[in-house]
Amino acid sequence: MSETKALKAEARDRSGKGAARALRREGKIPAVIYGDKKAPVGIALNQNDVSKLLFAGGFMTTIFDIDVGGKNEHVIPRDFQLDPVKDKLVHVDFLRVGKNSVISVEVPVHFINEEKSKGIKQGGVLNVVRHAVELYVPADKIPDFIEVDLAGTEIGDSIHISAIKLPADAKPVIQDRDFTVATIAPPTVPTVADEAADAAAKPEGEGEAEGE
Repeated sequence: MSETKALKAEARDRSGKGAARALRREGKIPAVIYGDKKAPVGIALNQNDVSKLLFAGGFMTTIFDIDVGGKNEHVIPRDFQLDPVKDKLVHVDFLRVGKNSVISVEVPVHFINEEKSKGIKQGGVLNVVRHAVELYVPADKIPDFIEVDLAGTEIGDSIHISAIKLPADAKPVIQDRDFTVATIAPPTVPTVADEAADAAAKPEGEGEAEGE
């Protein structure tokens, strides 16, 4: 489980594009805190501090304690926006989480024991259908990832969510079907058309017998 991280913020009274641009010129980004049956609060955060956390990974599953002028807000990121040209962080939405809150989060999937998969040893290919799975979890028990054990899998096997051991108190958001997380696909076999295309791509004279 990710540790809670701390951030400092300033309350902001002004909103709108002009106010947001002014903040960014000062090296800050606008953000909002909402939820838990309380009024939304507009804040300003240090852009470099938050950008480092975002691009380090795991940002959307990390709980933050944000100090807003001496008042602590216990939150989790819910959305963020990047500048489409500069790829810089420009806005973040945070959701308040109470002591007993259960929230939905996308948890990354890690695959282990590929070397123990009979199908992969035979040339099969791991086809990842879902790189992350959306789970309902207690806000204070968000897993960093879930593991999918590939030991014993064979070509043609499908790995469904029911076969994956989830953390205690966690359950999939999708409940109406046993969805697929990954499959072991057959090895790709060159077709006649592929071979013909390869032959056509060869330079003239290649493969001719010596002495012609």
